[in-house]
Amino acid sequence: MNHRAAWSGACIVLFSSVSAAIAPAQTFTTLVSFNGTDGFQPFYISLVQGADGNFYGTTYAGGANADGTVFKMTPAGSLTTIHSFAGADGIYPYAGLLLATDGNLYGTTNEGGANGYGTIFKTSPAGTLTTLHSFDGTDGSYPIGGLVQGSGGSFYGTANTGGANGYGTVFRMAPGGTLSTLHSFDLSDGAYPWSGLVEAANGIFYGTTNGIGSSSYGTTFAIAADGTLTTLHNFDLTDGAYPEGSLFQGSNGAFYGTTFDGGSIGYGTIFRMTPKGALTSVHSFALSDGEYPVAPVIQATDGNFYGTTRGGGAGGDGTIFKITPEGALTTLHGFEGPDGNAPTGGLVQGTDGNLYGTTSSGGADNAGTVFKLSVGLGPFVKTVPTSGKVGETVRILGTDLTGPVSVTFAGTPAEIAFASSSEIVTAVPPGAATGKVQVSAAGRTLVSNVAFRVTP
Repeated sequence: MNHRAAWSGACIVLFSSVSAAIAPAQTFTTLVSFNGTDGFQPFYISLVQGADGNFYGTTYAGGANADGTVFKMTPAGSLTTIHSFAGADGIYPYAGLLLATDGNLYGTTNEGGANGYGTIFKTSPAGTLTTLHSFDGTDGSYPIGGLVQGSGGSFYGTANTGGANGYGTVFRMAPGGTLSTLHSFDLSDGAYPWSGLVEAANGIFYGTTNGIGSSSYGTTFAIAADGTLTTLHNFDLTDGAYPEGSLFQGSNGAFYGTTFDGGSIGYGTIFRMTPKGALTSVHSFALSDGEYPVAPVIQATDGNFYGTTRGGGAGGDGTIFKITPEGALTTLHGFEGPDGNAPTGGLVQGTDGNLYGTTSSGGADNAGTVFKLSVGLGPFVKTVPTSGKVGETVRILGTDLTGPVSVTFAGTPAEIAFASSSEIVTAVPPGAATGKVQVSAAGRTLVSNVAFRVTP
């Protein structure tokens, strides 16, 4: 059963449309309803928490020029448009933003720029935007996925089309904006990558293509920093079809992802894959528990994975779900239009423990929403980056980091260069080993959501 036609093409049209348990005692709050002037239709964005404790994201359209925006939102839901795109600096940002190690936010626009094929940009938290690269078709065109910063400091991503063969590319960009094409897809190894990349603990980047491959339903791949690409899996419809969300490497080392279509019923899947490419479908959606998952999943501090489906569920307008690493799925929330419709973007867990996300339509003005879901998880800290050498600078993000503050890396104390209520700047201390980062502040001890990997 192939539902791909409902979501194909560069211009996305939204629709609303085994059983899973319904979880009690979830607290859902609509924080923002976009109205067009402050943005319209946040699409594939996962919000990112900044060093100031606020959340940042993009809207596909709307704003002062109707070409899309970059916005800032407080955890309480106060929204500020910090940039409105205007053609020359890009239009239609599909993806969300990346908080880089320099404290700036980096992203892509799907079109516009000097050549009309999209851009890569950086912006300060205050909204000072710089266009770093304008695609020209030969080096890729129409990037849909977001960026990831590699352990070497460069940025990596994908372009949906263009390149040597016209079927999309994988690229690397130096912090100053110099771009190198690492790979051009040629149909046999996939085509039309929608998602961004993830750098695994082994230093290899992993991603997906949305089409072709040996069975025409998309692929997963691994690519080294030098551009050597290996196709790991070709989807065959029974195990899923058309993966659009980025992969996520869980704490067990396996990758988790979603497919828009396919599976045992035809409404999409959640899959698990080893770094070598052995893939297992862990859940097939059945309409009642959601349909058409296009966003990635994340692993929260309780060890479970959380994500969204674009449609289905009790209200027909999409769901938020929790799934264990083994595949037991629970529906946490069903959208019904006024509280949002079509959550095509993924979730992010704020350092306050809550889950935050967006819907691409619905809300008071049918222009999309930002929401918060509280599921009883406590506060924690996260590091930017999540790996580094001894002596390298690390930003630690948190909530209410007040009073006497101390930091340890797997038990080794670190010196603090700067501290605020939402950010601590430190460096990897001599003698540190790979492990969790702990912060003592405000009379409590907060632990990082993932282990910090100390590299040679």
